[in-house]
Amino acid sequence: MPFRRAPHDASNLGRAADTYDETVGSRAAVALYALTLVAVVVSVDVLFFRHHFLERLIANVGIVLVFAALGLKVPARNWG
Repeated sequence: MPFRRAPHDASNLGRAADTYDETVGSRAAVALYALTLVAVVVSVDVLFFRHHFLERLIANVGIVLVFAALGLKVPARNWG
């Protein structure tokens, strides 16, 4: 979605920059969250379940479900 500036009148003074900053911050937070998820999954795979396929699959699904639950719960609590 391209960035569009708000009209320059007294009611929208300063909102365009705030909206842009919030969008960039939100995307950075999502990228950091996804990178953390990948790092945790790979670390658990390598450290604990290197030669155990089924256990590794179950652990990976569990980790993804925990991250998904936190991803849905934390923003709703903080911003909603």
